Amino acid sequence: MLPELKITQLRHFVWVTELKGFHNAAEKACRTQPAISLSIRDLENKLGSKVFEKRNAKTTLTELTPFGKHFLPRAKELIAHHDSVAQDMNLMREHKAGHLRLASVPSIAVRILPDIISGFVADSPNLHISFFDDNSEAVLRKVEKQQVDLGIASLPDVQEHKGLVFTPIWQDHIGVVCHVDHPLAGAQSLDWKDLRQHRLISNGTTRLLADTEAASLMKNSQFFVSNMLSLIALLEAGIGISTLPRFAFPQDNKKLIFIPLSNPQVIRDIGMVYLENKSLSPAAQALHDYILEKS
Repeated sequence: MLPELKITQLRHFVWVTELKGFHNAAEKACRTQPAISLSIRDLENKLGSKVFEKRNAKTTLTELTPFGKHFLPRAKELIAHHDSVAQDMNLMREHKAGHLRLASVPSIAVRILPDIISGFVADSPNLHISFFDDNSEAVLRKVEKQQVDLGIASLPDVQEHKGLVFTPIWQDHIGVVCHVDHPLAGAQSLDWKDLRQHRLISNGTTRLLADTEAASLMKNSQFFVSNMLSLIALLEAGIGISTLPRFAFPQDNKKLIFIPLSNPQVIRDIGMVYLENKSLSPAAQALHDYILEKS
């Protein structure tokens, strides 16, 4: 059976060698000299050979045996490898290293996450982050398939996603988006019946109207657009109107206007999502806690 070498004993061996004596090694280790001698003796027993020549009673100097000279660079190599692994694990535990995989709905990715991520990584220069933005269903699938560690999305159907933990953080109100020159643009708020006379462009978030009295709007929409950039382009061209959560509305867009939908008043909860029976990685857990703290 191979000997099980203790890192502490290897350190004592190296210190005795480099500091030229047991007394100096004992001071560095904050131990007594007999304790260091016992540690070295136990190491020699495990190795099956002496590492130091028998000391002359008239001198405190130590001299390596041929076996000890051969073992010294290997002991240093073992210590260096141990310390490197321990440091990597410590950095990972403190979310300062490793790899974090995050997915979010575009509205939160654009509006809120940049400031959060900036603060989170301020003291974590070695943390690698893979960031994906997609609609809620795609984010939930990524979490379920373990393609990401943490998701930020809405959870419209709890029964369909039973294996997920959902922590609501933000509330997002649904409104109508249209061109600034559209006849509806001057309204302070709108009823769903006000929309029936206008061309509706539905999108992935329009399904939020599905369980409301405005559900018929979805069936009567002439266009369906899944990509947000394409949707905004059509709205800017004045082709029609659409419904969007407020967070999804482009803030600096001068061609479009957001009008609250007062009837029905639809609010979607957006929050953090992760697998129920899986522990989060240290970095993902740290981000989870950071978001809770800042929200």
